[in-house]
Amino acid sequence: MRSVEIKQTAFRKQTRVYQEALEQGRTQGKLAAVPLLLKAGLTVEQIAEQLDIHIEAVKQAAQQS
Repeated sequence: MRSVEIKQTAFRKQTRVYQEALEQGRTQGKLAAVPLLLKAGLTVEQIAEQLDIHIEAVKQAAQQS
């Protein structure tokens, strides 16, 4: 029974929807760090480069904080 559960979990993790949701969660986590990084003195450009996200997304996150 356990091997079936493992196979089902592995299959779900390979689906497009799962991968998109996972990536969206990662991006949201990165954007949550933007205000702290700005307070630490990093520029919007530096943050975007280091977190590997678009500058516009960083600017938007900065405005929302």
